[in-house]
This record gives sequence, structure tokens and C-alpha cells, in this order.
Amino acid sequence: MAGTKEVTRRRVGELIRGLFEILIQHPEGMQARDAIDQLARRVTLTEHEQGSYDSGTRRFDKIVRFGTVDCVKAGWLQKSKGRWIVTDAGRDALKTYPNADAFYGRALELYRAWRAAQPAVVAEDEQESEAIGGARAVSITFEDAEEQAWREIESYLRQMPPYEFQELVASLLRAMSYHVSWIAPPGKDGGIDVIALVDPLGTRPPRIKVQVKRQQTTVAVDVVRSFMAVLGDDDVGLFISTGGFTKDAAEEARTQEKRRVMLIDLEQLFDLWVQHYDKLSDEARQRLPLKPIHFLAPEP
Repeated sequence: MAGTKEVTRRRVGELIRGLFEILIQHPEGMQARDAIDQLARRVTLTEHEQGSYDSGTRRFDKIVRFGTVDCVKAGWLQKSKGRWIVTDAGRDALKTYPNADAFYGRALELYRAWRAAQPAVVAEDEQESEAIGGARAVSITFEDAEEQAWREIESYLRQMPPYEFQELVASLLRAMSYHVSWIAPPGKDGGIDVIALVDPLGTRPPRIKVQVKRQQTTVAVDVVRSFMAVLGDDDVGLFISTGGFTKDAAEEARTQEKRRVMLIDLEQLFDLWVQHYDKLSDEARQRLPLKPIHFLAPEP
């Protein structure tokens, strides 16, 4: 493991198993930095782990991140915008391999099996070790960049004034080829913030009714039910919440038979913004301006 020669495989196994034990308590996943900080409070860091690189990054953090690369390739861990989620296969592995060394050893085996199946794999052991270390380093660099970018975007959107955020949603709908016929003015909105149509005159169903919640907390099931109560037979409801939704709320929306409603959290909203960015007007792009940066990406 590049930069962690003083760390044994057993130690990495202990840390990664501890990390998984924390993550499985959060089925919806955790931000990587929060999970690593919680793990650091649970274990006793060695003098080496407490040290820092020239960049200021704590060695402990880098050791844990390097160890997770194998788990991702093993299919045990998923990562998205800095959020880490243990998969069903990862939960099974945690039960199957209670020994930390065996647990991480199996992840390494699966990583090597995955790598061997890739084209142009390096056969020599020494070269392979260097190649794997380099691949991990690229992966961690990619993760750091992605997490930093997402933290800034998330903070920007969460701090956006409510009515500006409402206009951002309307701009996105226009970029998706819908016709926005109404945006709620400041004041009481009756549960609807935006109305969009599939044609300019609104002669064809469905009519899209949107409720926007820019808040930190998750939206509960009773709030979703109140929103569904204002939907007609020919309406489709979009409920957008920066704080996400509770499990009960998501289940309520998913199992509806009479009312069509889609719940969209902050990450999904951002993904849609990126997907339709080229179709946004110049004015709309200024609400959330993005600029791509090209760098070496990790192996798929």
C-alpha cells in the first residue's frame, strides 16, 4: 500500500472492519469524512497514523481510504459524491469473515481477481504491486476531488435563498423541455411552488405540480401525504427536498397506485442539472454555474 509501509495488512483489516461496522448502522450511507472521524474516535491511533503528510492530510485518513479501494472493487462498498454505503455483499462479508485479517485478505483477493480480468494487466509481481499502488493513488485523488467539489456545491445549494432555489428548479424543468406556467410568488403557496406543462397551451396531460423544500431535515411521510392530496388524477407530483426524505416517505411515494409522485433529493437534483446543463439558458446557468476539470480518472 503506497505510503503506508509501516501499516500491516492486519491493521488495515481491523480499520476497514471497524469502518464497515459503523457504516452498516447507516443504511442510507455516511459522508466519508464523518465515517472516518467516527472510526478515529473508536480506535487508538498509532503514532504513525496520527502523523500527517506534507499536504496536511492525516495518515490515518489516507490509510482507511486506500483500504476501501479494494472493498469497492470487491463489490462490498459503494461511493457517490463522498457518501459511502455498504452493499449486501459487504454485509455478508462482514458476517462471513469475523477475523480482520481474513476479511481484508478476501477483499484483496477479489480486487486482484478484478484487476486480472482487466485488459493489459501487468504480470510481474513487482510491477503489479507498483501498478496497484498507483491505481489506488489515482482513485483516492479522484475521491478527494469529487468530495471537495460536492461539499462546495451542496453548501451553495443549501444556502441559496428559497425563492432563488425555486427559480433554479423551474429553470431545470425548462431545460428538460417542459413549459413552466406558474411559479409561486412570496407568501403562502398552498403546497405548490411550480406548475409545468408538457405543451405550451397545457392541452395534453399530465400537468406537473412541484413542491420545493430547501431544508436541512428529512421530509416526513405526513408532509408527502399532504402534497399528494393536492394532486389531481391527471397530475404528476415532483417533491424536491434538499434534506432528503424519511424511509416511510419514500415507501409511501413508491407504493402509490392512484397518485403519481416522484421524490427528488439534492444529489438527484444536481445530477439532473448536470445532465441537462447544455440546454439551460445562460441566465439559468448562473444560478448554479459549473465548470468541468479534466484529470486522470481511476480505473472503472
